[in-house]
Amino acid sequence: MYLKDVIDPIHQLRADLKYRQHHTLQHSRHHMEFNSGPVLKEVDFVKKQLKAVFASLGREQQKIENDFSDCSVKIISYSLEEKTNLLSELPTELETLECPYPELKSSILNEFCNFTEKYQKKLHDFDLQLENIYRNFQLSEEDHWIYQAVLDQYPGDLVGRRTLYLDMLQRYFPHKSRHDLVQHEKYCDQYHFAREQRRILIENWSKNRKDFIQKAALTLLEASATYEMESTLAKDRKKQQELCADLKAKVFQWRAHQEEVARLEMEISARRREKEEEKEKLWRKKELLKREEKKKKIRKYWAMKEQKWQEMEMRDLQRLEELKKLMAEQSVKDRERVQYRQALLEKRLMEKKEVALQEAHEEEERERRLEALRKQVAVVAQFDPVRMMSDTIASKAKMGTDMEEEFILQKPLFTLHTYNERQIISDPRLRFELALREAGLHKTLYAKGILPKISPQKPPRKDMESTVFKI
Repeated sequence: MYLKDVIDPIHQLRADLKYRQHHTLQHSRHHMEFNSGPVLKEVDFVKKQLKAVFASLGREQQKIENDFSDCSVKIISYSLEEKTNLLSELPTELETLECPYPELKSSILNEFCNFTEKYQKKLHDFDLQLENIYRNFQLSEEDHWIYQAVLDQYPGDLVGRRTLYLDMLQRYFPHKSRHDLVQHEKYCDQYHFAREQRRILIENWSKNRKDFIQKAALTLLEASATYEMESTLAKDRKKQQELCADLKAKVFQWRAHQEEVARLEMEISARRREKEEEKEKLWRKKELLKREEKKKKIRKYWAMKEQKWQEMEMRDLQRLEELKKLMAEQSVKDRERVQYRQALLEKRLMEKKEVALQEAHEEEERERRLEALRKQVAVVAQFDPVRMMSDTIASKAKMGTDMEEEFILQKPLFTLHTYNERQIISDPRLRFELALREAGLHKTLYAKGILPKISPQKPPRKDMESTVFKI
């Protein structure tokens, strides 16, 4: 149909156009006009025909995809129904076997029915669980197929696999939040776990069914052999009853074993869930304990710091009291020294005043004698017209001619009683330090050790000795 509706018209149109082009080139030599309207109409008609064909093909493709999805759903549902029917039907091996004891065969069949009903109930529970989980899926079937394809791209042993495929899923599903993707992942894990448990249940049922059929067939064969042996040997009924009881006991024992196996399987699955919950609880408890330990360490640290601060404060207060006491004693000594020095200063000032008065009296006496001598040797001025007409010293000073700089002797404001240059240079400590500095040894350990040991020429007076560094 595709060749007939699509390919053949295109080839036909192509051949027609080539023929017309060739025909047009031949007639163009004779200057004939060519009408392109029919050709364009034919091309438009082919285009419309192709669009219609492609639209019908798209509809057929969509229909086939829908039919395929419906078939897949039917196949899956049919497989589930087939497994359920397989669980419910009786094994033909047991039905075809003949048993001389109808009660034994009926009890075996009843036991098989009970055994099958338990597995049917568990299988029904798993199917309900799968349906409930499937209803909670956050994605549609197509989105779930994309989700599964993205997960298959990352191997299970890849480091940071979950973070990588969650980031990729957020790119594929920008309209879904990360919480929705995590919820869908959780439901998918639950769905796979339930399916795996369902598969294990069916495998266990197949295995147990096979074992049951083998043991039941063996039991029936043993019963037939026993019955034949009893018939041939014509033994008493008591032995037959004992054998029947023994066989029933075996059946009941096997039933007890099967119940125990089922119970153990349920306990193992429950224990696994409890183990996971316990792990999570332990992890939370460990986190809480770690936080409590950190808080205790912080409290202990601050308590130790507070204790150290209190000890330091007590030590500083004690030291402050001692210093205040020493300063009070030193202030008393300093006050006595000040009073002593003040008395000495007043005494020196009195002596200086007396000396100054005596010098003033002597200066007055010397001036009086000099004045008397000046009067005796007074000079009489001679007639000097040149000196009379020349400039005076005052006029020269006013005009600024022959002016000499006045020498002003700079004297200190107060009289200083200190060391002079000769006394400072004569100090052996300074001379030794200058010698070490010139040699470049003033920063060595030898210089630091020898300089404090050099004593001055004149030891200091006892009353001038400081006691600050002896406290």
